[in-house]
Amino acid sequence: MSIELEQLNSANGGEDPVSLSLDDIIGSGSISVRAAYLHVPFCFHKCHYCDFYSIVDTQDRQEVFVERMDQDLRMLGSRCESPLSAVFIGGGTPTLLRPELLARLLDSVVRHLPLASGCEWTVEANPETVDDVIADVLVEGGVNRVSVGCQSFQPSSLRMLERHHEPRNVSRAVKHIRKAGIHSINLDLIMGVPGSVHAEWCDDLDQALALDPEHLSCYGLQYEPNTPLTRKLEMGQIERLDDELEAAMYEHTVARLRDSGFEQYEISNWARPGRACRHNLVYWKSENWLAIGPSASGHLDGTRFKVTPRLSEWLASTSSVPVVDVEHLDDLTRTGERLMLELRLVEGIEVGEMNRLLDLFDPDGERRLAVTEGLRDGLLQKHDDRIKLTHAGRLLADSLLSRLV
Repeated sequence: MSIELEQLNSANGGEDPVSLSLDDIIGSGSISVRAAYLHVPFCFHKCHYCDFYSIVDTQDRQEVFVERMDQDLRMLGSRCESPLSAVFIGGGTPTLLRPELLARLLDSVVRHLPLASGCEWTVEANPETVDDVIADVLVEGGVNRVSVGCQSFQPSSLRMLERHHEPRNVSRAVKHIRKAGIHSINLDLIMGVPGSVHAEWCDDLDQALALDPEHLSCYGLQYEPNTPLTRKLEMGQIERLDDELEAAMYEHTVARLRDSGFEQYEISNWARPGRACRHNLVYWKSENWLAIGPSASGHLDGTRFKVTPRLSEWLASTSSVPVVDVEHLDDLTRTGERLMLELRLVEGIEVGEMNRLLDLFDPDGERRLAVTEGLRDGLLQKHDDRIKLTHAGRLLADSLLSRLV
């Protein structure tokens, strides 16, 4: 139902690396970035839907990992020419780090990155890993936002996803986080899990809202290549949820969260007024962000890159940050991606800016045709001098936005 942006953060480790370093991309001068993404690859279990780079943790490499992160943070932070408005530490499971090592990582962020006053600093957490000790470490380290990987409150859906946490522990984790002093909490939910029914999704939303989060991310399940869940689908062991049922789940989500005081600001994201995730907005507005840690992806002035998705190779490369999948986007590609990403946002894109981009970078007219047909078919609308998706357009976003890319 939607193109998920986590794919820009990190991916699986199947690619063959090339001999490049971050210095080859950014040169020797200063860099202007709005945010930083740090990837912690350790997990205690690999969920069957996940294609992010992660490894089952045996704790034998946690310390050397944190030491190397400190080195990269020091090197990159010294090059930043302006304060960062957002930091996001994802994974993997960052809160699986031993408390003293998590504290060291957070301290490295504070010491080496130029953080703006009021910087939004998010850490992802698995509910099973959050206790009073971890929550206190987060607060003392400067973290002011936590994203809890809930996914579902239904035991059957969690089993289907091979997600290892008890539904009741989501509430426990939220209580620990709030007790420690963090009052900006996101809950991730996944709709469209094979075998699920509408009533279960309604219950997921009700249970999530009962925890009074400031932000909710409600994603349609994605069948990523080479994941166990996708292999089960290809072998006929599971079936996709019916499109009409998933559409009904999405429509219920829009209405339920609107009635609960949430503002939808992106296809899959809702927030209390003023609580939209700054880090994700950097992605959707095609701004610059740093990438730190194995498999973290970054963007600098039209160049996308990914730090090598192999922990051992990353640890062994001590002189600079090894990178793979470097892509220098030309103007046509950057324009297509900008249109696609900004139209994911509820606010859409200003009409004059869209016309300027299409006049300059739509040589065959295909993108303008997609916009014209989207307006004709009720998938796009012009409102307050902006072009934006309609409700129907959000349901069919994949087909429309892919034409703009």
